Amino acid sequence: MSDEPQPQQPNQSGEGPTAPSTAVQETKGGEKKMKRPKRTGWRRILPTWRMLLGTFVIGILLLIGLFFLGYSMVKIPAANAFATKQSNVYLYADGSQLARDGEVNRENVTLAQVSKDAQHAVLAAEDRDFYTESAVDPKAMLRAAWNTATGKGTQSGSTITQQYVKNYYLAQEQTVTRKVKEFFISIKLDRSESKGEILEGYLNTSYFGRNAYGIQAAAQAYYGKDATDLDPARAAYLAALVNAPSEYDVVAHPENKAAAVARWNYVLDGMVKKGWLSASDRAGMKFPMPREQTASTGMSGQRGYLVEAVKSYLVKNKIVDADALEAGGYRITTTIEKDKQNAFVKAVDDKLISQLDKKNRKADTYVRAGGASVDPKTGQVVALYGGIDYVKQYTNGATRGDFQVGSTFKPFVFASAVDHDSTTQSGQTITPNTYYDGTNKRPVQGWPGGGYAPENEDEKSYGQITVRKATDLSVNAVYAQMAVDVGPSKVKQTAVDLGIPSDTKDLQPYPSIALGTATASVLDMAEAYATLANHGRHGTYSMVEKVTKDGTQEITLPKTRSRQAVSREAADTTTSILQSVVDNGTATAAQGAGRPAAGKTGTAEEDTAAWFAGYTPDLATVVSVMGQDPVTAAHKPLYGALGLDRINGGGAPTEIWAQYTKAALKGVVASAFDLDLQSGAETVAPATRSPATPGTGGQDNGGTTGGDQGNGGTTTGGDTGGTTDGSTTAGTTDGGTTDGSTTDGSTTSGTTTSGTDAGTTTSGTDSGTSTGTTDGTSTGTSTGTTSGTGDNGGPAGTTAGADGGGFGIP
Repeated sequence: MSDEPQPQQPNQSGEGPTAPSTAVQETKGGEKKMKRPKRTGWRRILPTWRMLLGTFVIGILLLIGLFFLGYSMVKIPAANAFATKQSNVYLYADGSQLARDGEVNRENVTLAQVSKDAQHAVLAAEDRDFYTESAVDPKAMLRAAWNTATGKGTQSGSTITQQYVKNYYLAQEQTVTRKVKEFFISIKLDRSESKGEILEGYLNTSYFGRNAYGIQAAAQAYYGKDATDLDPARAAYLAALVNAPSEYDVVAHPENKAAAVARWNYVLDGMVKKGWLSASDRAGMKFPMPREQTASTGMSGQRGYLVEAVKSYLVKNKIVDADALEAGGYRITTTIEKDKQNAFVKAVDDKLISQLDKKNRKADTYVRAGGASVDPKTGQVVALYGGIDYVKQYTNGATRGDFQVGSTFKPFVFASAVDHDSTTQSGQTITPNTYYDGTNKRPVQGWPGGGYAPENEDEKSYGQITVRKATDLSVNAVYAQMAVDVGPSKVKQTAVDLGIPSDTKDLQPYPSIALGTATASVLDMAEAYATLANHGRHGTYSMVEKVTKDGTQEITLPKTRSRQAVSREAADTTTSILQSVVDNGTATAAQGAGRPAAGKTGTAEEDTAAWFAGYTPDLATVVSVMGQDPVTAAHKPLYGALGLDRINGGGAPTEIWAQYTKAALKGVVASAFDLDLQSGAETVAPATRSPATPGTGGQDNGGTTGGDQGNGGTTTGGDTGGTTDGSTTAGTTDGGTTDGSTTDGSTTSGTTTSGTDAGTTTSGTDSGTSTGTTDGTSTGTSTGTTSGTGDNGGPAGTTAGADGGGFGIP
């Protein structure tokens, strides 16, 4: 065969030569190479294997590039605001939950504060290979993204790490963008945090239904337990809830119980499979029904009042600032004792709230109440009554400071008198047995600030009356004069030392301070009375025992300090006269407590509030019933409330106090007061004395003072017992007591004998001396000097017997 090329033959159609099936291409070296035939027809649209391989390689390189690009561009963001938002948890003193506040019901805990059973249950439910697998599951993620993109339903990331990233760092929307971010953040997080840290974060951010975010909140919401106390059965149910929180709440949706129990079984079986639970323990388990959901676990009832009071205490004492509290995450153990708190609420309900008839008595719509109870030995507030319901009456009756405290302030005046060794205008030491003029509207003497003549309750006059009896009967005339005798500024300082805030409204150094014009809160008054109960030793009240942040960080509390506010003698002598108020005075209803008690009733101006402040050796408690218009919030008199003409301190407030104190101290052995009394206070003088004969300086029921008291002016109308009339002085000894010129109702001039007493009285223009035997057994000497007016319009003479029984008249 010739090597010359053969001529091409035409094809059958005559249109040209037929293309050979293969082509030979000669190379430069003369070698021949087979040429790939061209693809024709439909084969031309199919990619070659080289194209496929190239595309695949390029795709892989592109994906790797995109991965590194995404990894470098996507940063781990700050946690979203919702994820860090927590509630503050408030606990009773015994550790049981009192309340939670904040918009988000979450309390973060450490992994160590979650039981192992609870940890394993969640892993069995959501990610059994968590500790061994990578941070992401690409297959599950792609499936979730595809389902979301194609509208086939939503699906979350499958690993716990991815779910934690979604909860803590990202929003909850189901978008491809969010999924991509979730992917890269999860990978980075897995490199920067341990598995334990990620699991802890997941447990604190997962939603379990019932507005409970995190395992701790869920444990409380469903079982009233802490996460550390969860057993396998309860833990498995909570873990099952994560999959469908609302649907699997078998209390809210009993129709879904079968599905919930099936999921519960799935979790337990997973725990057995992983070796976290023995098969034998699993076999004996019964489904643990959760408790009913509380209608309101927020601020209703007393919770709101207690929470707001504790918050105020924390901020005021610079333990936690307001912004930090708002952010949440604090676990606060209060000093409130649950049994005492419940007893207080019951006492108010029984003695006050249940007696109201708001439909038929308008005055009953005004009634509010406040109460506070303090352990005098520790200063801890053990109970607080703020009102009928925080969500109905927002203002806290225990901490508000806008009602006058009335006569509950009077003990502070007497305590100040004893503490400062004060004397009357005539120079007599003030003791429980000192006689004062209890005449209604009697002008106070020795006050340079202008005339002041206080009115007694019901405008009643009492004549010459001892301090003890004046306290029993709450005689305004006596205590206004005593405040001047002590010095109103000293009285104010004593009140502050006992526990009344110095900035209390209307706590002013005037004679009226004695009548309780100040508007201290119930809690402030309880602190002050607790100081008296604690023998004059004051320690600022406390409302918290322990505060932690995020479950681990313990906040340092202020060190408790105490100091002697008034002398023990002053506090204890005050207690002795307040015991008399309970035994014989306006607070006899307090005897219902069934143990030794001391206290004082009080009424605000125009009867807008009625008070009782009292204590036993173990508990100091103050109760106030207040009147306030429910619409305008204006103070209102309590006339007609409870169907009574008026509410006074000896009524509902004292009755509440008695019932509460009896219940609160149930089981506590009743003990008597251990008192160290002022000299002379051990004896009890007659409550009142006979008035003087008219014209000799005796009382005439409300006379007014005329003339210049400082320069020999004449007092007319009988200002006080022992009033000097011009230039006459009469000092008479009657058992060691000087009473102008009157002894046991008889008038003498010169020499007077009473019983076995014998004395000589010198009458003159400026001096007189009396020496005699007191009560036939004691010898006393009395020396007085009068310049015609005295400091109080009466003699300045004094009598001091050896038995300490002689007292002057202001």
